[in-house]
Order: sequence, then C-alpha cells, then structure tokens
Amino acid sequence: MNFTDLEVWKESRALVKMVYEIVRNFPKEEVYGLQSQIKRSVISIPSNIAEGCGRNTIKDSMQFLYIARGSAFELETQLYLSLDLNFINEEELSILLEKLKRIRILLAGFIKYHKDQIN
Repeated sequence: MNFTDLEVWKESRALVKMVYEIVRNFPKEEVYGLQSQIKRSVISIPSNIAEGCGRNTIKDSMQFLYIARGSAFELETQLYLSLDLNFINEEELSILLEKLKRIRILLAGFIKYHKDQIN
C-alpha cells in the first residue's frame, strides 16, 4: 500500500490546508514566530507518516510515526497558545482540535498495526 492511500495521511494533509488558511490571519509580527512554528508542526505530521512508510524496517517506520504523533501534540499546544493570544477564536480552535483528534486516533491505530507486526 502506498502512503497516499492511507486515511491518516489524507486527513493530515487536509489539516495542513485548514491550518494554513487560519494562520494567514495572524499578526504580521508572528510570521517568524508562532505562525512559523505552527506551520512546521502541521507539515511534520503527513511528512513523517510518508517518510515512515518509505523505511526498510518496521522499527524505522514506527520511529517516524512517533515523530508525527509528537508533532500532533506540539501543534495542539500551539493552537491553545494561539487562542490565548487571541489569534484564533474558540470555534476555529474547536474545529482544528476535532480534526487533530481524528488524526491522532488514526495514527494510534497505524502505530498499533506496526507494533503487531513485530510481535
């Protein structure tokens, strides 16, 4: 199976688009601050899923899936900080967190699948 067929990869790509649309409205002084960090975190999720799928061993693949999961948690924190700083509103936060929750559930299932391959 190609990584482009994975639901978790497709969902994380959709999240990238959503996040980019929202951070466009951040203050100009945040271009190299929180806005940049959010973009790096959200891009890291589908990128690491793809890289993990390209690895030769299951353990190598899992390492990149764990990085993707870590980026999802990092992104969640950054979204809360964006709310605290009034860069996004409660509704935007809620929509993004719902999408992020779905991605984490799919990612957990994908990690479990790989763990089961080892055992």
